[in-house]
Amino acid sequence: MIVRSLEEIAGTDRDVRAETWRSRRFVLAKEGVGFSLHDTVLYAGTETRMWYANHIEAVYCIEGQGELVNEETGEKHPLEPGVMYLLDGHEHHTLRAHTDVRTVCVFNPPCTGREVHDENGIYPLLTEEDA
Repeated sequence: MIVRSLEEIAGTDRDVRAETWRSRRFVLAKEGVGFSLHDTVLYAGTETRMWYANHIEAVYCIEGQGELVNEETGEKHPLEPGVMYLLDGHEHHTLRAHTDVRTVCVFNPPCTGREVHDENGIYPLLTEEDA
């Protein structure tokens, strides 16, 4: 059994920051359970373009207001507490955070904790062996 608090993750290598977001990673590939679990905050007034070419991601919004844009279709979806989206088709997407937007994210295959978006918004497919 693994038990972790957000407080104990803060400031460790599981607390990953980028220009438009901060992701605290509760469960990573090294735990060996087949997925990773992240508590992510996208900062108010930012826009983040992403494309998970190597991962499937489910996102559940628990705080804040924003907009999800499917860059392939132009569809726009309001993002607010209680809304979930699943990127099951590796969609190019943009998240516009009107306020700080806090989400719980699940990735498959699991992230290692070292991933950051590249110039195309992609997380590389890393494994523990790549460390």
